[in-house]
Amino acid sequence: MSEQRNRLRIAAFVAALPLLFGGAALAGAAIEPHGENPTARTAEQDDHMSADTAHTPDPVRGLAVAEDDLQVVVEQPELRRGRKETLRFRIVDEHGEAVRGFDVTHEKRMHLIIARRDLTGFQHLHPDLAADGTWSTDVRLDAAGSYRLFADFSHDDTARTLAADLRVDGAADLRPLPAPQPAAVSDGGYDVRLDAGEARPGREADLRFTITRDGVPVKTEPYLGAGGHLVALREGDMAFLHVHPMDDGVRFAATFPTAGRYRLFLQFQHEGRIHTVAFTQEVA
Repeated sequence: MSEQRNRLRIAAFVAALPLLFGGAALAGAAIEPHGENPTARTAEQDDHMSADTAHTPDPVRGLAVAEDDLQVVVEQPELRRGRKETLRFRIVDEHGEAVRGFDVTHEKRMHLIIARRDLTGFQHLHPDLAADGTWSTDVRLDAAGSYRLFADFSHDDTARTLAADLRVDGAADLRPLPAPQPAAVSDGGYDVRLDAGEARPGREADLRFTITRDGVPVKTEPYLGAGGHLVALREGDMAFLHVHPMDDGVRFAATFPTAGRYRLFLQFQHEGRIHTVAFTQEVA
């Protein structure tokens, strides 16, 4: 009799199992109406994530010699003052092998930016690439001091800026950063005005430049695929900001990551010549 009762109890328990698991599933659905599965998202969540990604500003670049298994190696960082010398460098991978595959950006495969630590002596060069992966260009630095070299390029469809230090012999006469002014004169005698509105950290600023000569508006010629080229460097650490040229006129979109002062170097082409002008931009 006892054995028969046990068999009946086991049979009843087995028969109830589907009901127990079905109830648990229904309870789970009631507790998690939106789905707590970390891999599942609603269409609305996807839209929000896409929007956030689209408005994420470009990261600050140019603070490191190496990044993502790539490194810039300068052959001879010591330069003589006031003399034309050949500057050579390579971009190497994690194995020390020279990288040779570079994408074309702004009509060039490599943009070499040089500026002294006090944000003077700006130069924008386009070196040549040799078969062994060495980039080279002639350079002349007339003032002594410590300079920052920025190798700005794209590799595997990813924009990168790697930096290294250069040294020019002699005692450096460092200059304070000029106060912000709405107008400046280029190295070719052109009058340039900057309208940046109220630049705020973390927000995209619309930088508009107006160029005149003898009071007459100047229409710039295409330079590196746009109406002009702009480089922004942060005072202090010389962080390199990526600036996007706009389609109309000499106009750019830039996101300043922090409050502080930045030096803007605008280059434009007119009558076949490249002209450079610099502005100090306050971001608060």
